[in-house]
Amino acid sequence: MATVERPPAAVEPGEVANGAALASFLGAGIGAFAMGFFVILNEAGMFTAPTLYAPAGGVSGRTTFAVVAWSIAWGLLHSRWKGRQVDSRRVFAATLVLIGLGIVATFPPVWALL
Repeated sequence: MATVERPPAAVEPGEVANGAALASFLGAGIGAFAMGFFVILNEAGMFTAPTLYAPAGGVSGRTTFAVVAWSIAWGLLHSRWKGRQVDSRRVFAATLVLIGLGIVATFPPVWALL
């Protein structure tokens, strides 16, 4: 069976494709959001991450899951965006929103709202 590849977004002569770099930015935002998401789930009693390192407790499991989510997101985005020209404004905005939500979700006053 033959596979059909879509051509990458047009890159003007003299421009450098920014897709791989922006994949790392958005992947970081997804990882930060994942960390906040796992913290909220843990505090709500819906998910308990395993303790991977006893002195750190459950935070070792939550951070490990967040790193796995970040790695998967980065890998998938990189494979789809490498060699392409991607709109950096939208990616930066999404990254900032995801990082902001991830940070807010790790604060104890937010847990009290659950």
